[in-house]
Amino acid sequence: MRIIAGSARGRSFDAPAGRDTRPTLDRVKEAIYGSIQFQVPGATVLDLFSGSGNMGLEALSRGAAKAICVDGSPVCAALIRKNGVKLGLSEGLQVVNADFRAALSAMKMQGEQADLVFLDPPYASGFAAEAVKTLFEEDLLARGGIVIVEHAWEQPPDLGEGPWAVSRVKKYGACGVTTLTWRERE
Repeated sequence: MRIIAGSARGRSFDAPAGRDTRPTLDRVKEAIYGSIQFQVPGATVLDLFSGSGNMGLEALSRGAAKAICVDGSPVCAALIRKNGVKLGLSEGLQVVNADFRAALSAMKMQGEQADLVFLDPPYASGFAAEAVKTLFEEDLLARGGIVIVEHAWEQPPDLGEGPWAVSRVKKYGACGVTTLTWRERE
């Protein structure tokens, strides 16, 4: 794995061993960041189900002020910290080794909001819909913020109705990426 752009451009980092994680492919990451490049500098980024820290570390390399990388695996959390040091990006990196629900609850208690959120949960888990609902209903996404959900193209998350709006859906092979924003108030 490698950083695509910014201060750590071209530098490689490690992914967790085994098949329990699915790192975002470079071409998908490049397309996602191409669509949000102007929102990244100075942003607070939340990378839920972070794995290697791929999306959060890319954000820091591109000028994000802070990246909160959340993963329930202690092995992944340790790897994210290691990758942050290896890439020289540990200053703005916050690693949270917790279930996503506990991490979101802690954010709420601290009054913290994210400008950009990356969600890449296990595809069939249903966690994407639960996380989206919590992010919007608990006001954890800043106004003007963006949530990007990676999912199996054939199994998009069932998001239902809420204060969010789907602004974009793209297909990259078997992977789908859905972008959400706050719904306009009428």
